[in-house]
Amino acid sequence: QVQVEETGGGLVQAGGSLRLSCAASGRAISAAMGWFRQAPGKEREFVASISWSGGSIYYGDSVKGRFTITRRRGVQNTVDLQMNSLEPEDSAVYYCAATAGGVGVKPYDFEYWGQGTQVTVSS
Repeated sequence: QVQVEETGGGLVQAGGSLRLSCAASGRAISAAMGWFRQAPGKEREFVASISWSGGSIYYGDSVKGRFTITRRRGVQNTVDLQMNSLEPEDSAVYYCAATAGGVGVKPYDFEYWGQGTQVTVSS
């Protein structure tokens, strides 16, 4: 089994920055990883994903140019999500996900999920 754990999150003012981190551990896999978010009353939304090699990266339209996903060098299955120029609309629970398959942009592309971390952006 694979465990996915997010760290980071919290409260920040509009225009500020936060960094989320995620590690997938357990069964030995080379995982593609992604971030999704879900605000109350809304569907889960794709944020960003990155392939196992880091060679393929995708972003949701609402975060392009503001968020950056990177793989941490030398650390297996660990990614960071740097979030800049945060807006109140970015407030949500952010979920990290991992897959032993190819990188995707839909929730069903990922088999393993973390519990989520809250990000709140105040206006």
